[in-house]
Amino acid sequence: MSNTSIINIRTEATVKEQAQELARNLGLNLSVLVNAYLKQLIRTKTVTFSLTGEPTDFLLESLKQSQAELKKGYVSPSFDKAEKALKWLKSSKRKY
Repeated sequence: MSNTSIINIRTEATVKEQAQELARNLGLNLSVLVNAYLKQLIRTKTVTFSLTGEPTDFLLESLKQSQAELKKGYVSPSFDKAEKALKWLKSSKRKY
C-alpha cells in the first residue's frame, strides 16, 4: 500500500505551466518541488516568498564583498588534494 496522499489545488493555468516548465528545466517535476516546499515548511515552520524577484540587501552586500576579495587576490585555486592546499597556504604571502 502506498504511503502517499493527493493534494488538489486550484491555480491559474499560466502559473501551472510556468512552474512545470521551470521544474522541467531543473530536471524535476512539479510534485517533487511541491513536496520539497512542504517538507521545508514543516522543518523551518516559516513561509518564505519573494514577490519582487530582486536580490536582498544582504545578497548585494555579500556580492560586493566577494568582488573586493577577488580583486585583492583572496580567492584560492581549487585543489584535488589537501597537501596541495596546505602547500599553497604556506607559500602564500597574503594575510587572512
